[in-house]
Amino acid sequence: MKKNLILASASKRRSKILSELGVPFTVVSPDVDELIHIENPEGTVIENSLRKNEWCRNRFKDAYIISADTIVEFNGHIVTKPESIDEARRFLRMLSGQTHRVFTGVAFSRPGLPPETRVDISFVTFKNLSEELITDYLHRVNPMDRAGAYDIDENGDLLIASFNGSRTNIMGLSAETVVDLLKPEGFM
Repeated sequence: MKKNLILASASKRRSKILSELGVPFTVVSPDVDELIHIENPEGTVIENSLRKNEWCRNRFKDAYIISADTIVEFNGHIVTKPESIDEARRFLRMLSGQTHRVFTGVAFSRPGLPPETRVDISFVTFKNLSEELITDYLHRVNPMDRAGAYDIDENGDLLIASFNGSRTNIMGLSAETVVDLLKPEGFM
């Protein structure tokens, strides 16, 4: 019996990560409102990934479903996806020369079973960014659909001095976690 895997996400970066792992999947974009609990970034990413997973589980009962949510946390503040270029510029100024955390919550469900959840945390340290560098970066990369207004995989070397943890977690889905979840199910 062929197993059907759904990626409950519209994120191109998450699709890219699954594709590079050689996993066959279908993309479904769940229609859910994401929540932000400033005091609890881990709980926020788990709750949002579970909401996405449940939305798909209610529609695709025989599918395996993987969903995720990523946020950036800096000094107790959640740095969301920017709503404007000016806000993206403010985010990059704030992160300049600093270390922040990237949280990704993953929910994986098997047909008929409750979802299993994981949280991955990576640490990212930015270079000291000049206004010219920020402007150059914002001309090269669309920051609007990226938590923290940046993408490690797209000109990230302009901004990032170093990171600890999973690089793919910073992109939005830890490849290591995906392998841990999907390999026992025969997807890999």
